[in-house]
Amino acid sequence: MNNADRIDVHTHVIPPFWGEALPQHGGDPSGWNLPSWSPESALRFMDANGIHKSVLSLTAPGVAGWDGTHRVDMARRVNEYVAELAAGPEDRFGHFAVLPLPDVEGAVAEAEYALDEMKADGLVLLSNYEGKYLGDPSFESLWAALNERSAVVFVHPAHPIMNNLQGVPGPVVDYPFDTTRSAVDMAVHGILERYPKVRIILSHAGGFVPYAAMRFAQLLPGLYPEGPDAESLIATLQKFYWDTALSSGPYALRTLLRFAGPDKILFGSDYPYAPEPIAAEFTRLLDEQSDLSAEQLVAINHGNAAKLFN
Repeated sequence: MNNADRIDVHTHVIPPFWGEALPQHGGDPSGWNLPSWSPESALRFMDANGIHKSVLSLTAPGVAGWDGTHRVDMARRVNEYVAELAAGPEDRFGHFAVLPLPDVEGAVAEAEYALDEMKADGLVLLSNYEGKYLGDPSFESLWAALNERSAVVFVHPAHPIMNNLQGVPGPVVDYPFDTTRSAVDMAVHGILERYPKVRIILSHAGGFVPYAAMRFAQLLPGLYPEGPDAESLIATLQKFYWDTALSSGPYALRTLLRFAGPDKILFGSDYPYAPEPIAAEFTRLLDEQSDLSAEQLVAINHGNAAKLFN
């Protein structure tokens, strides 16, 4: 194995029919422009950055802007499009299926179909849906279905229910904040304990989780004595998996390695929402990271994902 075997767990698909319809269904509240994307451009990026396989996912806002059966239909249409790419003869793409949340009943049905029939590699969930975070009791039936299937879940940040900083698009600051919020919500509400077979990947090195984990662990038990104690909360947060998208610089990665260890860190590029030069720069930073041994770098680039997806 070498760096040309990278498995990219954080890379996005932009089906043309979804991109064309998005402005009529609420658009993207983050303030980020919709980049151009095609299977051919994705493959060129992969070849230039030593990526053997990219597990494609639909980014925020997903299909949340559609209503009722239209949301269910769009989720299925996106999943069929990505499943067809994943089934191509090149075997270069994987598939995180999108779900029609906040319609939980529809999401359970689509998850079962995507995992059982389409053989998707996992599912992409947003960090919140209309202000409900993933530890909310309304999502219990979905977590139960995912646990039954030992599913891999990729949690991608969504726009929090708040205004962007003036002049600063949401993905710069608000997205890692919302990943952090969702991770703490899942940990406090016992999702990882009740559904231990689900493997959950947090985007962008978990936002601020590794950096602030001790703060969360020390403060929460005093405020909520009925919840987990400090040691248990740290252990729960360490059960997550983490990707390196936009997070492989020396400051973030050093903290992540100390908190999570190298065996749960996965390569991610965030292409094409991270423009190619920026995604390539973070890949270079990862390869030149002095805190990583050669074996750890291979594990992050390839080995950990290979084990996760069997």
